[in-house]
Amino acid sequence: MVVVAHPDDAEFGVAGTAAKWARAGTKVVYVICTDGSKGTDDPGLTPDRLVPLREAEQRAAAAILGVAEVVFLGHVDGVLAPTLELRRDISRQIRLYRPDVVICPDPTTRYVRDAYINHPDHRAAGEAALCAVFPDARNRWQFPELLAEGLQPFAVREVYMTNSLEPDVWVDITDTIDLKLAALAQHKSQLDATAAGAAERVRSRARANAAGHGMAYAELFKRMVLD
Repeated sequence: MVVVAHPDDAEFGVAGTAAKWARAGTKVVYVICTDGSKGTDDPGLTPDRLVPLREAEQRAAAAILGVAEVVFLGHVDGVLAPTLELRRDISRQIRLYRPDVVICPDPTTRYVRDAYINHPDHRAAGEAALCAVFPDARNRWQFPELLAEGLQPFAVREVYMTNSLEPDVWVDITDTIDLKLAALAQHKSQLDATAAGAAERVRSRARANAAGHGMAYAELFKRMVLD
C-alpha cells in the first residue's frame, strides 16, 4: 500500500518500485489523501474542474504501472493535517486491504539540501500513515467505528519511507524506469510544457540514487521492520 498526499506524488517517488513489485505479482494499492484541488497556477482551471482531472490522470498512471486499485480519501489539498480523521481514514484502508508493506513519506523531512522545502501535505500524510500503522490499525479499540464496519485489526509488517534523509534501502528500478516516466507523463495538468524537463530530472535523480550501488537507476527508502 502506497500512501501519499497528492495525485502524482507516487509517480515521482515510488512508481519504479510499484511497477517492479506489481510485475512480480504483488498487489499494489494507492491511497491518495488529498483531492489535488490546489495543484495549478492556471486561473481558468478551477478546483471543481481540477479534481476529476487529477483523479483521471492518477488512474491512468496507475494502470500503466500495474497498480491494482486507487483510493481517493478526498481531503482538501494544501491544508492536510495528521488529524484523527485522516488517521482513521488510512487505518480503514489498512484494515480493508491488509498490506504486508506500507510506503509513505518520511514526515521528518522538512527540507532537502538548499533547494527544496518539503510540502506540508507530504509531512502530514507521512505522519498520519505512521500513526495508522502503529498504533491505530492494529489496536482493536482504536476507532471502534471500524469494528462496526466489520474491519478487524491488522498489523503491518514493514514500512518504507520515501524522501528520507537517512535511506537504507536501494531498489533497482532499471527495468521499470521507462514505466515510471510513462506514468508520470499522464499527469498532464501538472507537467504541461515542462514534461520533457520533468522526465529528465526524474531520470537524473534516479541515476544519482543508484550511483555506487551497482545499478543504473534506483529509488531510495528508509525501511522499518516492525515487531
